[in-house]
Amino acid sequence: MLLHGEKCYLRTFTQEDLPIFKKMQADPEFLTEYNFFGLSGQTSRREQGFQENGLIGPKYGALVVMTHKEEIAGDISYRQVHGGPTAEGTYAFNIGIALLPEHRGKGYGSEAQRLLAEYLFAVFPVRRVDATTDITNIPEQRALVKAGFTREGVLRQVQWRMGDWHDMVVYSKLRGE
Repeated sequence: MLLHGEKCYLRTFTQEDLPIFKKMQADPEFLTEYNFFGLSGQTSRREQGFQENGLIGPKYGALVVMTHKEEIAGDISYRQVHGGPTAEGTYAFNIGIALLPEHRGKGYGSEAQRLLAEYLFAVFPVRRVDATTDITNIPEQRALVKAGFTREGVLRQVQWRMGDWHDMVVYSKLRGE
């Protein structure tokens, strides 16, 4: 599967990508204050997900962000979240992105997030795609607005990271926006 934009495109993971992303998740140059959540088995879960469905499923998925020069810029993922007390018919998707340092600030993030939201709306009967980011992550907030997301508000002290609680800003994009 390929999703094309002017600056970058999204493609499915390959077996060859898995060691690259495993190394990136342990590389101090890649990890920032916004994407380090401690040492965990996240890479093994990703490998398991790849074996199960190629990391493209109805509840969770991940794609590789590629430049048109065929360089890996990072990855983008989605996960199903519930929007109400019942599990049926009230779900949305939450998306997240991580770009390599040399590919930040070039418009890949906003384009990748726009492409993923378009894909999710085209394939799934959801009304909403949302994203959260740290209240101090101004570049990501700008990227979300550029991708067509609307700032909704602040979730106070909702994320435990790096030994402290952090406020997160919620952005959403509704079907048809």
